[in-house]
Amino acid sequence: MDLSSVFSLDGKVALITGASKGIGFSIAEILAAAGAKVVISSRKQEVLNEQSMLLNAKGYEVSGIACNVGNMEELPILVDRTVEKYGAIDILVNNAASNPVFGPVHETTLEAFDKIMNVNVKAAFELSRLCYPHLRKSSGASVINISSIGGLSPEQGLGIYSVSKAALISLTKVFAKEWGDSKIRVNAICPGLIQTKFSEALWSNEKIMSMIIKQLAIKRAGTSEEIGAMALFLASSASTYTTGAILTADGGFTI
Repeated sequence: MDLSSVFSLDGKVALITGASKGIGFSIAEILAAAGAKVVISSRKQEVLNEQSMLLNAKGYEVSGIACNVGNMEELPILVDRTVEKYGAIDILVNNAASNPVFGPVHETTLEAFDKIMNVNVKAAFELSRLCYPHLRKSSGASVINISSIGGLSPEQGLGIYSVSKAALISLTKVFAKEWGDSKIRVNAICPGLIQTKFSEALWSNEKIMSMIIKQLAIKRAGTSEEIGAMALFLASSASTYTTGAILTADGGFTI
């Protein structure tokens, strides 16, 4: 059996949000290494250009298209430009996330609540909906939502962020159930503590890290590449009978 073909994404087009750094960038690099043509998206075009050049230098087909996913009017433009560039969308990774607050939930303002929900839930819903006509044409369509272990059980100091990630998990299951007949698989990854800029407030704090490490079976923070490898599984033909799955990558935190 040729396992290289199982994980090959040759001929596939992937669109990844929040992909200029961290988990999103690692997913982009791994999917591109597997043969996909990849569009990375985030808010700043100049950063995307730099990151695209880094991956292009490795021989990968990667382009950057700026989009603030919190602004719903920008999402159709992102989809249209992706299709104009590569002619299709086979893989959608909803990775962009926002968490402007850390602290007690009752101190979260309505403005922060709306921003978190717009980026973490509403954008994933709308972008998935906009990609649907293209995904249903694919021979191996896959939507991958990047949720969080906070979506399974609320994390202290991350109340509304946890609520948004719980909603994303539910959204994943809804789309998976409704889009099965269209041969579109929809799954979610729930990372634990991954050492990225987004989570720096946690892993850079020795007291917090000490508390977290005690709760882990694998006594370390995870890497963005480990999430990228899981995304490759969900994007490839290795997971053709997997949909509606909520997969954790958390070092055993949720055991």
